[in-house]
Amino acid sequence: MSTSVILPPLGESVTEGTVTRWLKQVGDTVQADEGLLEISTDKVDTEIPSPVTGVIEEILVAEDETVEVGAMLARIGDGSAAAPASDAPAGAAPAAEETPAEPAPAAQAEAPAQPEAPVQAPTTSAPEADAKDVVLPELGESVTEGTVTRWLKQVGDEVAVDEALLEISTDKVDTEIPSPIAGVLQEILAAEDETIAVGSVLARIGSGAATAPAPAAEQSAPAEQPAPAQQAAPAPAQQAAPAQQAAPAQQAAPAQQAAPAQQAAPADDSGSDGIYVTPLVRRLAAQQGVDLASVTGTGVGGRIRKEDVLKAAESAPSAPAAAAQAAPAAPKLEVSPLRGTTQPMSRLRKVLASRAVESMQQTAQLTTVVEVDVTALADYRDSVKASFLEKTGDKLSFLPFFALAAAEALQAFPIVNATVDGDQITYPATENVSIAVDTERGLLTPVLRDAASKNIAQIAHEIADLAARTRDNKLKPDELAGGTFTLTNTGSRGALFDTPVVFLPQSAILGTGTVVKRPGLVKVGGSDAIAIRSYVYLALSYDHRIIDGADAARFLGAVKARLESAEFAAQLGA
Repeated sequence: MSTSVILPPLGESVTEGTVTRWLKQVGDTVQADEGLLEISTDKVDTEIPSPVTGVIEEILVAEDETVEVGAMLARIGDGSAAAPASDAPAGAAPAAEETPAEPAPAAQAEAPAQPEAPVQAPTTSAPEADAKDVVLPELGESVTEGTVTRWLKQVGDEVAVDEALLEISTDKVDTEIPSPIAGVLQEILAAEDETIAVGSVLARIGSGAATAPAPAAEQSAPAEQPAPAQQAAPAPAQQAAPAQQAAPAQQAAPAQQAAPAQQAAPADDSGSDGIYVTPLVRRLAAQQGVDLASVTGTGVGGRIRKEDVLKAAESAPSAPAAAAQAAPAAPKLEVSPLRGTTQPMSRLRKVLASRAVESMQQTAQLTTVVEVDVTALADYRDSVKASFLEKTGDKLSFLPFFALAAAEALQAFPIVNATVDGDQITYPATENVSIAVDTERGLLTPVLRDAASKNIAQIAHEIADLAARTRDNKLKPDELAGGTFTLTNTGSRGALFDTPVVFLPQSAILGTGTVVKRPGLVKVGGSDAIAIRSYVYLALSYDHRIIDGADAARFLGAVKARLESAEFAAQLGA
């Protein structure tokens, strides 16, 4: 039996994506979770992994073709129906022939936007005898419940082992719940926005279809009319479903017809010759200093792809010195679609808001700031970052140096690493540094454990890994717990410093500003001289109930001395 590969949800407001490159071809053997193709959206470029192990039998979407979320991309089976690999370039051609057999998944892709659907679904028919329960698994040591934020599958959908069924939100993390078995989704027992306890039954999966595709579509149709909130959704997404239902014999047509609609977008989404340019490509061109009018697109219909921009950037002649000194043009700001709307807080934002207010009300917070001359550190980093990247595969930023210096200072001044327990002070045995990560869902703080015992290479790799998995929503809940001190890279967006908020039960948080070059006073032969130096501000916010200003100054003084000495060669680890 063949398994369909569909375009999964790629973000709350993302309705479509463009196939930029197939990493596998018809006839190739793929493993579960191995990358199949690259998809580009207006927010991100990402790889779509294979849901199962098998052989690619069909490619249904050509490169540079734009398809909607929920559309079928390929089919994977045991290889018995696979075409020769040489047929791969024409892989998109069979789409119109094979698509009529499965009109339901495309139509059902709209279902998650209808709150009534999960409630009605269990009443459509009784589950089969072989159906197995899908329960809410344990999501962390202190997590007892979760809220269903979105169902990624609907009753009647086929699911593979480990394929995502739904999204769950807790007070610590948002995560996807995978299917424990392969089969057909028979029943949905927890509605969207419903909060349920760990161990509760979410759904049932069996071997046969629980509902016929046509009745399911008819049941979902009335739900769209009385819901005023859903009428505010983008028109193209709503119109796609009727088009697919009215013409099941030509499902390939909606994806192909999407291009004219995109070309009619505002002028700033098109090149000077009228060819559609995605916001992603436009931003990349601005970052690389590439004039899109001078780029020849290699995509379908002359579309400019990101590879074209990167190639143009590499081949561009060096700019004259005078041009290099000129201030770069400010990027054009895109007008947010949120203007004039009212949106409910996400569960994560509610938790952050509650904890911030609770922390400010229960603690006495104060901030101390110091300036650090990191010229020697900047020179050392520049001298080793190329070999560091070659040996470790990780980029070397200033953050690992800041993290190690802070962790070592916490060992010497444990009061900054302590917690308040009633009228007692608890001093942890390790320095577990929470790293603040900015995500689309809000601020999250995965934990770098026992930071003082690690070298720069280990810290750099763990921070990069934690940040990537945090943004991809792949963190385990326990990786967000147990922090004793927080490090927030305020300078990642160019800020000099701020006064960060301490979150209970921790007692301190260190904000690191952006590293800037400016004239500074130095001693040359015993006399003062002006030289170009690199500086950074470090801002420590702390709970004044147990940490005095002198404690904060001693801690910051130790971090400052460690960074200004720049003696990290023995701890580089690469």
